[in-house]
Amino acid sequence: MDNKFKVKLGISIGDTNGIGPEVVVKTLADQRILNFCTPVIYASADLLKQVKQALREEHFQFQVVDSAQALVPRKVNVISCWEDELEVNSGNPTPASGKASLDSLLAACKDLKAGLLDGLVTAPINKDNIQSEDFRFPGHTEFLTSYFDAPESLMLLVSEGLRVATVTGHIPVKEVSSKLTEELLIRKMTILLDSLQKDFGIQKPRIALLGLNPHAGEQGLLGREEVEIIRPAVLHMKDRGHLVFGPYPADGFFGMRQYQQVDAVLSMYHDQGLIPFKTLAFESGVNYTAGLPIVRTSPDHGTAYDIAAKHKASETSFREALFLAYDIVRKRQEAAMPTV
Repeated sequence: MDNKFKVKLGISIGDTNGIGPEVVVKTLADQRILNFCTPVIYASADLLKQVKQALREEHFQFQVVDSAQALVPRKVNVISCWEDELEVNSGNPTPASGKASLDSLLAACKDLKAGLLDGLVTAPINKDNIQSEDFRFPGHTEFLTSYFDAPESLMLLVSEGLRVATVTGHIPVKEVSSKLTEELLIRKMTILLDSLQKDFGIQKPRIALLGLNPHAGEQGLLGREEVEIIRPAVLHMKDRGHLVFGPYPADGFFGMRQYQQVDAVLSMYHDQGLIPFKTLAFESGVNYTAGLPIVRTSPDHGTAYDIAAKHKASETSFREALFLAYDIVRKRQEAAMPTV
């Protein structure tokens, strides 16, 4: 790594009519961030000037560069991703804002894949208006898994003292049961355990699995998934020496704060894990995609059109996403250094 640049973190701007540009500018107005990383925003100077002026954020300064090969150290760098002046219609998803979010994401991913960046922090997209020939995915996670040729990935929500992953991601609830298999659970547990060791520095991780059904199925009375799929997968991992526990009834598990006794929780579907996580850590939570060859984080909130351009958006989650990306990149870099 070129030390003068610290860690180079690409930032995709997200839907330009949502709160993405606002939280990016608010975060990077704190110039202390430049002491440990070089942020690279993929957007346009015109958009960022508009946001800066609207927020009256004089401390936000940036340098426009032609490419990631011409970055300026100790500066917020901006790489232009569109030539035409972008019409900003805050609070309303439009085809233009969807295209801008995709252009930003694709440009950042291209540079990351080429090794010109060390990690990626993604601002929120609209999963509908970003759809195109180049993006036919239900979200960032699935797109990045495909783009970086990963066999499989895992959505992992992270905050201080709480990590929650999901076995299934952006799929309808009615399809969850049919997607669950013992093999899938084993693969997801393997990714989670590996990430906790490699990315979070936990030598012997402890993970808890939630049941799918109410009361974790009541020994088959309320559903067979726990008996036939989840418990056998847990036993499989236990037999291989891993500290894996469950399945637990999801409501009681969080109600009794049992998550404080483990390093991560593996939920069976999106809302089962994200509702308690966002209840406990909405402003500080970070979405991390485990299992990829690259480092990607994002805030745990969406585009929040209802408060776009109202100067109400909190940058806390985006800032934490930037910090987590930095921490994981450094851990991976240090692990890759030859030992004497």
